[in-house]
Amino acid sequence: MLTFLFCLGFLLLGYFVYARFLEKKFGVNPQAETPAFRLYDGVDYLPMKTWRVFFIQFLNIAGLGPIFGAVAGAMWGPVAFLWIALGCVFAGGVHDYFAGMISLREDGLSLPEIIGKYLGNAVKQFARIFTVLLMIIVGVVFIKGPAAILFAMTAAWSNELFWIILIFAYFVLATLMPIDKLIGRIYPIFGLGLIFMAVGISWAIFSGEYAILNINLDFVKVNLHANPEKFPVFPLLFVSIACGAISGFHATQSPLMARCMKNERNGRPVFFGAMVTEGVVALIWAAIAMSFFGGVRELNQEMTAIGGNAAKVVNDIANTVLGPVGAVLALLGVVIAPITSGDTAFRSARLIIADVFSISQLQLKNRLLISIPMFAVGLILTFLNFDIIWRYMAWMNQTLAAITLWAITAYMVKHNKSIWMSLVPAVFMTAVTSVYILIASEGVGLTKQLAYVLGGSITVILSVRFMCFYRKNNCT
Repeated sequence: MLTFLFCLGFLLLGYFVYARFLEKKFGVNPQAETPAFRLYDGVDYLPMKTWRVFFIQFLNIAGLGPIFGAVAGAMWGPVAFLWIALGCVFAGGVHDYFAGMISLREDGLSLPEIIGKYLGNAVKQFARIFTVLLMIIVGVVFIKGPAAILFAMTAAWSNELFWIILIFAYFVLATLMPIDKLIGRIYPIFGLGLIFMAVGISWAIFSGEYAILNINLDFVKVNLHANPEKFPVFPLLFVSIACGAISGFHATQSPLMARCMKNERNGRPVFFGAMVTEGVVALIWAAIAMSFFGGVRELNQEMTAIGGNAAKVVNDIANTVLGPVGAVLALLGVVIAPITSGDTAFRSARLIIADVFSISQLQLKNRLLISIPMFAVGLILTFLNFDIIWRYMAWMNQTLAAITLWAITAYMVKHNKSIWMSLVPAVFMTAVTSVYILIASEGVGLTKQLAYVLGGSITVILSVRFMCFYRKNNCT
C-alpha cells in the first residue's frame, strides 16, 4: 500500500510542481490570442470552456489504455507502479504538455507538420504516412474491441458486423460534425463516468479489503510475469502500459484541443492535467488487478487462463467491487471509452490530411472528400486479426511518442530553451521502441541480449545525430 500511496502522491506533486516548472520554461503568454479566436471556423476552430476541453482531452487520450494497459502491466508486479508514476510525470506529462502547447503556438497545427517543421522534410513525409496509418489502426482497434464485447452481450439477436457498422456510423458523425455539437456535449458525461469508476475502485483499495503489494528489491531483481523469458520487463512493460505513462497517440489529439482553448494558461490543466488524471486511473487499476485475485501470481494465472482478455478481468472487478453499478461502469470502460478515442482518431486523421494538402474544412464536401477513402480503408482493416493489429499499434504508438519527444527537443533548441526535460525521455523511449521491435515476435524476433545491444546502438546513433544538430543550431 505504501508504494501505491507514494506513487499517487508523486503524480499529484508532478502536476502542482513539475507542471508549473514546465509552464515557466515554455513561457506561456496569457495575453496571446489563441487559434480558437484568430482562426474561428465553427467546425474545428472554436473557443470552448476549459473544463469541457479538459474532459474531451481526457476521454480522447484514455480509451482502453489506462485500464487494459494497467491490468496487463500489473502482471509484472509493483514495478508497474513506478513506471506509471515516473513515466506519467517525466515522460507523458512532458510529451503531452509541450506537444499541445507547440500546436497552440503553431495555429493548431497537426502533429506530423510540427514534427516536419522541427526535424526536417524527410521526417515530415514519414510522419505524415506513419501518423495517419496509426490513427486509422487506432480507430479500427477501437471498433473491433467494443464490437466484439457488444456482440457477446447480444449474441441472441445480433452479430459482430452489425455492431461494427453501428460504431462506424457514429464515427462518421463524430468526424464530420463541428466539435462542439456531438463530442463537446457527450464527452464530459462519459469522462465523469470513467473517473467515478476509478474513485469507486480506489474506495475498495483504501478500505483495506484488498492487500496492495509494496515494491522491494526482490521485485526489482525478479520478473514476476508468468513468462519472464518471453516478456522481459524492459522493454515489454514500457510498451504494455502506454496511455497511463506515455503515448504518442496523445500528441495527435492535442491539436484538436489546441484549436479550442481560450488561453495559453489552460495548457497546464488541459494537457498535463489530463495526463496525470489518466495516470491516476492507471495506477488504481494496476493496484486492484494485483490484489483482486490474491496476488500477482494469481493475476498471471487468471490472465493466462482467459487468453490475456483484460476485458473479462475489468468486468469481474467492476461487478464485484462496485456492485449493481459495476455492470454499467464496466460497459463504459470497455465499450464507450475506446469508442470515444476511436472517433477522435479518425477526426485527427482528417485534420492531418487536410493540413498536408491545405484543404479548408469549413465546407462539408471537403470533409467528406477526405473522410470517405479513410473510412473505406478502416472498414477493410476490421477484417484483419485483432491481436496482430493491437500489437503493431502498441509499437507504433510508442515510436510516435519517441519521435514527438525529439521534435519537442528540437523546438526547444531553436527557441533557446532548456532541453533536458524532453531529451531524457526522448532517449529512453527511443531505446524502448528500438529494443521492442527487435525482440518482439511480431518484429525481428532476436534474442534478448542481441536486441539490447542493437537497440542500444540505434539509440546512441540517433542521440549523437541529434547532438550534432543541437551544436549546429547553437552555433548559428
